[in-house]
Amino acid sequence: MNAGRNLTRWLRQHLILILGMLVLAYTFVPIVIVVLMSFNAPKSKLVYRFDSFTLDNWLHPCTAEGMCASVGRSMSIGLAATVVATLLGTLMAFALVRHDFAGRSSMNLLIFLPMASPEIVMGSSLLALFVATGFGGQLGFWTILIAHIMFCLSFVVVTVRARLAGLDDTLEQAAMDLYATPSQTFWRVTFPLVFPGILGAALLSFSLSFDDFIITNLNAGTTTTFPMFVWGAAQRGVPMQVNVVGTLMFVISIAIVVGSELNRRRQERALAAS
Repeated sequence: MNAGRNLTRWLRQHLILILGMLVLAYTFVPIVIVVLMSFNAPKSKLVYRFDSFTLDNWLHPCTAEGMCASVGRSMSIGLAATVVATLLGTLMAFALVRHDFAGRSSMNLLIFLPMASPEIVMGSSLLALFVATGFGGQLGFWTILIAHIMFCLSFVVVTVRARLAGLDDTLEQAAMDLYATPSQTFWRVTFPLVFPGILGAALLSFSLSFDDFIITNLNAGTTTTFPMFVWGAAQRGVPMQVNVVGTLMFVISIAIVVGSELNRRRQERALAAS
């Protein structure tokens, strides 16, 4: 009886933790499968199961025809879209938070529309725009890039604006009281405080761009990105090298997050020591 009561009490006390661990486990199951399949040597491409262990997928990732070219194309588009969207989105976020102008409330509403609209709606709208402006026969790298910048922009604005809204402006006022110029105040106080939000927005933009299929498929023409390659390969059997790319992207993402957290803790310890 006592053991049963103790178990019940323990479950009640740790219920939220248990549920959280179960959700995390459920979330990571597909990732574990992707990592496992990256070491798989299948007997048939038509059956997605683990048959035998091999390192060939990692040693020769480009044996799948067209895969490495599509990955490089997605990387190029993702990086370019991230840089442009992060720059424009950060400027827009500062304007929306720090300045009062006519149409500000309407602008806040418009920012959320690309996020709230289904991707098929945004993709078809962009396609109609390109066709109407004479780019219908030139769909490819540049139309994909423009489309990705368009839908990444809203996510950058929302992320950076949330960071700016939570800033304590007394730090900037203190810097100016100590005779810092507006430029010095921005680069030495404001920008370091906002930078985590900008970095998070950039990482989110790259992930969205690299992963996008629907909008890209509508505006790509004959250009093939990595998600489009995977979709096409699925019709005739997914090559195991696709899992290598997925594993690498996951490892890089984890490394960036862990590195940022370690750097933050190091800075906190340095501040505490001083």
